[in-house]
Amino acid sequence: MFAIDRAGLVGADGPTHAGSFDLTYLRCIPNMTVMAPADENECRQMLYTAFGMDTPAAVRYPRGSGPGVEISREMVALPVGKAEVRRRGSAVAILAFGAMLKPALEAGEALDATVVNMRFVKPLDEAAVREAAMNHGLLVTVEENTILGGAGSAVLESLEGQGLSIPLLQLGLPDAFIEQGDPGELLARCGLDGRGVLESIRRRLEAMK
Repeated sequence: MFAIDRAGLVGADGPTHAGSFDLTYLRCIPNMTVMAPADENECRQMLYTAFGMDTPAAVRYPRGSGPGVEISREMVALPVGKAEVRRRGSAVAILAFGAMLKPALEAGEALDATVVNMRFVKPLDEAAVREAAMNHGLLVTVEENTILGGAGSAVLESLEGQGLSIPLLQLGLPDAFIEQGDPGELLARCGLDGRGVLESIRRRLEAMK
């Protein structure tokens, strides 16, 4: 089991410690399960899930405190490769990976969009991808990892493999080393706070008209 701390941008630790690439390099390893918890409770359950597996598994979680959700005392193994719909909406479906669930939900409220907590980067929940593609006009992936080869790329590969054609907007970290700074400010600069996600989706919807 690989417990990967400092997922995404880490602020004061600087650009050498940012976990910007792990989803990209982990998902190409055969038999590897890659999990991205959305909050502190889900992180505990994923670590428990990974510990009980007989194949390699990685749980990647950010530096610092979680969003403050209630912690469940009972440890329950999650169904591997299964996402969960956190909000039902129309027109747009946002597929959020890891800590990006919070800004995705903020954008989803403003847009009346469906928001899915994907939870697993590998194996990807292809049924959830298919359902989102069949019932919406635009898919959006949001991840705190470089866009190149990341979770959004996995969704794109899934769509192609299932023969599904739908506009896909991939939001994530740019192809660059992010400098030191406050994590919230860095995420906003990369367009990965709630406002940035919302503005990116609105621009794409406007371009599709």
